[in-house]
Amino acid sequence: MGKLDNIRELGVKGWKVQLFGAWKVITGPDFNTMFNMSDGRTYTWGARFEDDPQFCPIGPLILDIEVSTICNGSCSFCYKSNTSRGKNMTLDTFKEIFHKIPVNLTQIAFGIGALDANPDLWDIMRYCRENDYNKVVPNITINGIDFTSTQADKLVEICGAVAVSHYSDNNCFRAVKMLSDRGLKQVNIHKLLCKETLDSCFTLIDDAKSDERLRGLNAIVFLLMKPKGKRNKFHQLTSLGEYRKLIDYAFDKDVSIGFDSCSAPSFLKAIKGRDNYDMLEKVAEPCESTCFSAYIDVDGGVWPCSFCEDHKDIKPLNILDTDDFMDEVWNGEQYSNFRSKLLDGGACRECPVFDLEMK
Repeated sequence: MGKLDNIRELGVKGWKVQLFGAWKVITGPDFNTMFNMSDGRTYTWGARFEDDPQFCPIGPLILDIEVSTICNGSCSFCYKSNTSRGKNMTLDTFKEIFHKIPVNLTQIAFGIGALDANPDLWDIMRYCRENDYNKVVPNITINGIDFTSTQADKLVEICGAVAVSHYSDNNCFRAVKMLSDRGLKQVNIHKLLCKETLDSCFTLIDDAKSDERLRGLNAIVFLLMKPKGKRNKFHQLTSLGEYRKLIDYAFDKDVSIGFDSCSAPSFLKAIKGRDNYDMLEKVAEPCESTCFSAYIDVDGGVWPCSFCEDHKDIKPLNILDTDDFMDEVWNGEQYSNFRSKLLDGGACRECPVFDLEMK
């Protein structure tokens, strides 16, 4: 049990950040959260335990950081339009960014194309856990291409969770098995959800029940395709009826599923009327951008989320040029404006950038 040394850097009076075994506990007058660094369990409440706060006033709990834009996949639907030529974030740059973020940060999701694209990746992820400033859990999404046993060993040692993108059954299922066989409990599959992939989403649910390689799978996470990307020729799923059939199919097959926060409003519509709706509603977290999370690109640019990059109405700050993250970013003009638009939609927090509504 111990108290983190850098509480004074939160910039907000009245909050404490403490470690109790595997638990990171943040307490304050109207926002409280507990995060288990071993299994990812999270509990958040306001001034009273029954309160559900819509915003963390002391900075992000989650960061999404792009550490490389290099990828040999050249997928036609890539919203980043990445290629084999790109940029890497160095360990020194990451350290500088890391120490600008308040110590209430609990986890970082790393974005990378190929695992071997950035030679500093392993040191970057280890630094999250092995530093004197803040203890943070690193997570990552991989593509499973040319995945090696050495890479699997390292990921299981360092990460709290690993997601494998489903581009092909063989690469994806093989990687899931390699990770789960080594004891990693939070192994997920990320599956793009759009009109072109809908049928294969149903097939993937069947595979989760029948393919031995997926015996240790935690969940299939459906990621709603956004209309973004120069190469992207796929089409957004707009039918709530089709989406409901997919959700019902997973429930009927007893396959664990998840979804990105962009899908939360549609998910809640799709499960309306279910006996366990109240319970499911509590775990269906809508958009967290600027409320609980932040995105930082490979150059240090801070955006509400990765899908906001290059949006004509959003002008990012570079975190490397800031002196006070809370004042200039979290409570700055860009984040405050985005957050206001997001919260104007009520508890559903529907996206202010893309029209993602299913009807």
